[in-house]
Amino acid sequence: MKIFETHAHLNFPQFKDDRDSLLKKCFSFGIEYIINIGLDDETSVESIKLAEKYDRVFATVGYHPHDAEKYDEAVLRKLAKHPKVVAIGETGLDFFRNHSPRDAQLKAFEAQIKLAIELDLPLVVHDRDAHDECFELLSKYNPEKVVFHCFSGDEVFAEKVTNMGWHISFTGTITYKNSNYENIVRNVANELFFIETDSPYLAPVPNRGKRNSPLNLRYVVEKIAEIKRITPKKAAEISFDNALKFFNL
Repeated sequence: MKIFETHAHLNFPQFKDDRDSLLKKCFSFGIEYIINIGLDDETSVESIKLAEKYDRVFATVGYHPHDAEKYDEAVLRKLAKHPKVVAIGETGLDFFRNHSPRDAQLKAFEAQIKLAIELDLPLVVHDRDAHDECFELLSKYNPEKVVFHCFSGDEVFAEKVTNMGWHISFTGTITYKNSNYENIVRNVANELFFIETDSPYLAPVPNRGKRNSPLNLRYVVEKIAEIKRITPKKAAEISFDNALKFFNL
């Protein structure tokens, strides 16, 4: 079963002691590709370095809403030209934690939407408690390739997003006992979803509370397969093909 990890943070300190051995294990266990995600200038550079080291690891570069006040378009524009960079992000809005002022978040998000369109790169969106604002700003520019990573909206919002032709990405949260994602998983068009871990966060059941890694993607695949009444192999194949097209690999 081939699996595509579309969103991980393997450059984080949680992996400093076993990063190389973990990646080798991932590749031997069927994880074919990994997208490592940038959150600011420093982590974007780290993601690129990791991608340079491994043929099957690729990077994104961007400024997370928590780091919106750091936004530097000149730096981002330069980083985005690296051959192993496949998307802009993780960018977006987070009105739950509000680590950056809302006006700074909106300004940085809008700038990254425009840059992604200019450079013809997909956009990886973080959206927490800001569904309407994210949708409004994205709709203003209507970029072709958008993924709402670790989707946190309801069924109505999922329909709005997918009606635009944008993607939804599912994490281990869909395996949680009190998850409200079953109908969203069931109803999302097969061509508009993929899977991720958001490692080291959001480990799925049965490993909830532990450090997450791409090795846990099989639990996300199995849950999607159960809900959609298809085989795990088929669920993984659908996500894999969608991600290949989305990230132009």
